[in-house]
Amino acid sequence: MSDFLFTNARLIDPDAGTDSLGWLHVSDGRIVATGEGTPEPSDAETVDCGGKCLAPGIIDIGVKVCEPGERHKESYKSAGRAAAAGGVTTMVTRPDTTPAIDTPESLEFVTRRAQADTPVNVLPMAALTKGREGREMTEIGFLQDAGAVAFTDCDHVISDTKVFTRALTYARSCGALVMAHPQEPILSKGAAATSGKFAALYGLPAVSPMAERMGLDRDIALLEMTGAKYHADQITTARALPALERAKRNGLDITAGTSVHHLTLNELDVADYRTFFKVKPPLRSEDDRLAVIEAVRTGLIDIISSMHTPQDEESKRLPFEEAAAGAVALETFLPAALRLVHAEYLDLPTLFRAMSLNPAKRLGLDAGRLSVGAPADLIVFDPDVPFVLDRATLLSKSQNTPFDGQRMQGRVLATFVGGHEVFRRT
Repeated sequence: MSDFLFTNARLIDPDAGTDSLGWLHVSDGRIVATGEGTPEPSDAETVDCGGKCLAPGIIDIGVKVCEPGERHKESYKSAGRAAAAGGVTTMVTRPDTTPAIDTPESLEFVTRRAQADTPVNVLPMAALTKGREGREMTEIGFLQDAGAVAFTDCDHVISDTKVFTRALTYARSCGALVMAHPQEPILSKGAAATSGKFAALYGLPAVSPMAERMGLDRDIALLEMTGAKYHADQITTARALPALERAKRNGLDITAGTSVHHLTLNELDVADYRTFFKVKPPLRSEDDRLAVIEAVRTGLIDIISSMHTPQDEESKRLPFEEAAAGAVALETFLPAALRLVHAEYLDLPTLFRAMSLNPAKRLGLDAGRLSVGAPADLIVFDPDVPFVLDRATLLSKSQNTPFDGQRMQGRVLATFVGGHEVFRRT
């Protein structure tokens, strides 16, 4: 097994909240020692980080891999390569495939594909209701036994509260985590933008930020009834934050995430109907963006995800209202998130708390930290190196990124999974 001694490293430890120069020793896939200054001589292979950052690998909750059904958009092989290049050492995959991953057999199929084709860890989620149709819950217990780490219908909101209540109650009995998309489904249906002057000027069908607040309020009420474990996949508006804060203060088992796109872009980026900027929920106002960043800084929002959603050219090269929502983000996740550091909204330990430590905690993993005994899922990155993104160079099969042609800072130099190098930038 691997035996590495990382030296001259800028250690980013989200658990301790520190950013300091030091060293880290990895053996048999685990971290066995770490410290500041110069390490004692060792027979381990030395990796001189040259003063660059060494951090826990990113744990990305909500990655869409389009197997089965739409392999031309993204396969486990292409997604795995993109994840390794982007510093994502664990992908937590969504079940919104064609067909949905709603049976133990379909879950076992994607698990086998992931193990065979990807160099990074893959943890699958399963659908909460059959076909993600919101009518009949799936066999949660059997799916858990088959390896599902959470249950979600993704952006298909379960509008039947009785069905959702039953699913939450059953999930609680199994100790299962439910991930939901907080939106009021009728108000948000068909929306391509957020209500306001911009959407009105461009004639786009829009949804009020209150739809997110209403959806979250409903889910919180059902959590009070059932006591289930719940994660809101994307909180993107200031209106939803007071309800989230109250739910946490009242002791509910609730966490919340947001996407890197909603932290780094706003509704004005759509500009001349640029469909690569069409995501779900739609991009919000600048005030909302700043409020969500502050919520990440304080820990009210726990997790940042890429919400990697591949779409092919035929799905995006359409009028804005008709174009498919979503953007690829595995490779752009870290450089986009580093915009928050360069703008001095967040420091690096806080950023990796949201991208590595908190996702690990929510899923019950011992990863996401630089402590002794933790798995050696690590990334070496330069937070300052500038580059212009060319989407043609992305390793994802689909290249629908909103950052095409943009100046960015920060690149992954090497990625290690279980102490094995799975990517090195040449």
